[in-house]
Order: sequence, then structure tokens, then C-alpha cells
Amino acid sequence: MRVLVTGATGWIGSATVDELLDAGHDVIGLARSDASAAALDEKGVKVLRGDLDDLDSLRSGAAETDGVVHLANKHDWADPAETKRSERAAIGALADALLGTDRPLVVAAPLSGIVEGRPVRETDASPAVGPDSARGGSENLALEYAGRGVRTVIARFAPSVHGVGDWGFVSFLAAAARKHGVSAYVGDGTARWSAVARADAARLIRLGLEQAPARSRLHVVDEEAISTRTIAEALGRALDLPVTSVAPGDADEHFGFVGGFFRTTMTASNELTRAMLPWTPTGAGLVEDIDAGAYGRA
Repeated sequence: MRVLVTGATGWIGSATVDELLDAGHDVIGLARSDASAAALDEKGVKVLRGDLDDLDSLRSGAAETDGVVHLANKHDWADPAETKRSERAAIGALADALLGTDRPLVVAAPLSGIVEGRPVRETDASPAVGPDSARGGSENLALEYAGRGVRTVIARFAPSVHGVGDWGFVSFLAAAARKHGVSAYVGDGTARWSAVARADAARLIRLGLEQAPARSRLHVVDEEAISTRTIAEALGRALDLPVTSVAPGDADEHFGFVGGFFRTTMTASNELTRAMLPWTPTGAGLVEDIDAGAYGRA
């Protein structure tokens, strides 16, 4: 297949590009900078210059392909309205280019905000609908195209996609620990996160692109529930720092933007995902990665 990947040089996207290339696919990578373009060119990836606001570039790139993996997002925590707008516009442009083709469109989505009090299941619909909802209602917008000849596949990611070089949530927790001299959790530390190793996540994205039927929701999750206190204790061991609790009201000041996530339970089952696709995670667990020094050592 000839596959367009947005976010192709990101933490998850770069691993996905490698996975697709190793499986024999041709890849086109969206690149907004010279450095990103050079990194893709070095891998033998065709470069599509542009960004999420360049809708004409997205449409033309998608039209040339046999499928699209959409992983890019502005993640502008200071301007969430702009993040919602750009995400919704990008998905519309990519999906419009695939109308009536039955080609796959794999769209990244979060687990947060779907249900409370239990792990999210693949059968749980996102309540975010419309441009003013979380992430601009991108998951439901993408699924609308499944009835219009697009094989839409939603990939819901664990809050920790971990490994050496991670610049996601756990890396921000490690940075906060170094800054304050303590590895902290919020409240009693009983909030829980799901997690998955980066290479396992990339492999599931490829399988979803190749095999998942339209309207599938895949849970990119290996470990279902790790307490935030357990994560903080592992970072404390790795960085040789004391471990302490931070009051919920102080979490944003201590951790920055990630504080709101770290006090929130974000867990999911992957039972239906594993039943649908031949995916068995083989990577290290999150605590194992932390203990091995993936997020630094003292």
C-alpha cells in the first residue's frame, strides 16, 4: 500500500513509519519543517510539505494514496479552540479525498472523557460531538465518513506510549520530578493509567490500516491500569528522588499542563481489539521501562 502518515516524525508517527516500511508499504510523510523533511527523506519516505492548516496539501496527498494514518495534532494547551478547529478541518480534508474509495483512514484519538468509573471499552462511543466538543469531536466526525465509502478506523491511545526517547506525558512527569527534587503523585495516587510500548503501538496501527473493518475502534493499550502512585514510585527509584503526594489543587502548579491528566483515571480494555486483530504486545511494561532508565537515571 501507498500510505500517507501525518505526524510522521512524531514519537508515535516515526515508529509507525518504520513499521510500515518494514512491512513493505510505501510511505508519504507530512513534513512542516526542513528538519522533518530531511529525517523522512533519509528513511526513503516521500515527503509531502505542509501542515494541518494546509488543507489543499492534505487533500492532494491523501488522493495519491491507498490509505491514510492521521497522527498529527497541534496539542496547543494554551489555545484549545485552535487545536479543535485544526483537527476537525484536517480530518474533513483527508476524508473528503477518500470518499467512495473504501480506502482506510486511521485516526488517532484519546481515551479520556469517554466513560467514568470503569475501563473504556471499544463499544463505548465518544460523547464528543461537534466542533466545540473535546478534540473538536474528531472521532465522531471521522466515523461519519464510514457510511460514505471511507474505511474509518479509530485508534484510541493509552495516555502513556512509552520507551526510550519518549517526549509524552511520562517525560513531563520525569521533568517535574527533576525540577522539584521529588517524584510526586496526586492525592492518594489511586488514579490509574493504561500504557503501551511504542513499538507495540506502531504494530497495531499497521494492522488496523491493513485489516480492521470500517467503524472499528482499536484500543492501543497493553497494561490496562497502573496506579499513578506506582508510576511516581518508579520514577523516584530511577532518579533517586523521594516520593511524595501533591494535593489535587496544587497539581497544575507542580506538574504543568500534565497535572490535570495525572489526577485523572484513563484506562481501557483491549479485549475486542485483540479478538479482531492478530496483535499480542511484546514490549516492556511502563514500570519496567522506567526502571531500566528510559526516562533517565540519577
